Amino acid sequence: MRIAKVIGSVTLSRCHPAMAGSRLRCVLPVDDIAQIASDDFSGSELLVTWDELGAGNGDLIALAEGPEAAQPFQPQIKCIDAYNAAILDHIDLQ
Repeated sequence: MRIAKVIGSVTLSRCHPAMAGSRLRCVLPVDDIAQIASDDFSGSELLVTWDELGAGNGDLIALAEGPEAAQPFQPQIKCIDAYNAAILDHIDLQ
């Protein structure tokens, strides 16, 4: 699981019925803990994540990736590679 910052949304003109009921959010994963303190996410790869929790722009989230991202939906099949597992209210960097 990684920390990521939400920077925007994805809008679909058409979507598969399995994708209905949530948002797709653009996020930048944290590569180094110093990025959080400096708020500099340049150089991070852009990912699209499934969000049912309602994260807003600028929020820090806990990002599950790979096979673990699809586990909350079992036995349904969702074709996702990243999932917003939590919205982080506070991070203590000390």
